[in-house]
Amino acid sequence: MISPSAPKGLWSWGNNTMGHLGLGDRVYRSSPTQVGTLTTWLQIVGSFKRSLALKTDGTLWSWGYNTYGYLGLGDTIKRSSPVQVGTLAAWSTIGSGKTSAFAIKTDGTLWSWGGYSGGVLGLGVSYVDRSSPTQVGTLATWSQIKGGRAPLSLALKTDGTLWSWGRGNGGQLGLGTYAVHHSSPVQVGTLTTWSQITAGEYVALAIKTDGTLWSWGKNTQGQLGQGIATTVFRSSPTQVGTLTTWSQIIAGHRGSLAIKTNGTLWSWGYNTEGQLGFSDIIGRSSPVQVGTLAAWAKIGAAEYTSFAIKIDGTLWAWGYNTKGALGLGDTIKRSSPVQVGTLASWVKIVGGKNHLLGLHC
Repeated sequence: MISPSAPKGLWSWGNNTMGHLGLGDRVYRSSPTQVGTLTTWLQIVGSFKRSLALKTDGTLWSWGYNTYGYLGLGDTIKRSSPVQVGTLAAWSTIGSGKTSAFAIKTDGTLWSWGGYSGGVLGLGVSYVDRSSPTQVGTLATWSQIKGGRAPLSLALKTDGTLWSWGRGNGGQLGLGTYAVHHSSPVQVGTLTTWSQITAGEYVALAIKTDGTLWSWGKNTQGQLGQGIATTVFRSSPTQVGTLTTWSQIIAGHRGSLAIKTNGTLWSWGYNTEGQLGFSDIIGRSSPVQVGTLAAWAKIGAAEYTSFAIKIDGTLWAWGYNTKGALGLGDTIKRSSPVQVGTLASWVKIVGGKNHLLGLHC
């Protein structure tokens, strides 16, 4: 496996109507294409027709769609190439929802910008957009931040506590209610054992330090993974099965992917485009293993599209393939994992709506 500290180039492909591939144009790509020539990219996030990235020097960059100031550049002008957000070199973690963007600084403070969409920015007001990063509260104890396709934001603090804010329509805030909205961070329960979070469309998932998997929110397509009726939602974190071997999770569009500590790949939820990887279009309401391999290292998801990186650094894709989102040089959808190119140097993959970003050495 390639060292996380190795220099990384940035690559993109798929839909590009707003220039969100960062290639200086609006032409879609059906194969991975390098964004510039720099190998100093550290983190990447894809969202609705826009992209966000961090460099190794701690600077923050964005490009693509910019209604409501999504890019954090102080205006609403779209960009088709990466542009630095401000001048600071003090950013450590990034996240993005459908209308929102987030970043945590090296000092542990949390910042947000973009469209308000039900208080999803966490700034204590529901109807004020921000076109530049604005601090969320005054605390300097934030460690992880995720945004969902629905107006939902999730965060972890350094003490292992879980926090959420935004709209609570489907119970996705995890606060025990279904119709209460919050425009500032609210703690989910009292536990201090949360280690990883992800947010999808009206659904949230998390892994605890003991390796157990938990989910909450809507369940219209079995996306909670709890094997229950699709009419049953959860407004508080509920354990998925009894296993203590979960290591990674990612929520896609009404479906999820996960990797266990033994390197096996699992998926569940919506499957109309074969995005679960089972050679069919049948949905699953509980985690089911994808194939038999125990060789998976990283996972990523766009809308109806799934990706995974093996421990040998190869990249694999399956699901919907509009505008070449799978990176396979065509627009034919796949319902089982197919290798993208021949490179064995991929280290990260993230998805937006129908565009993908990847890092490889």
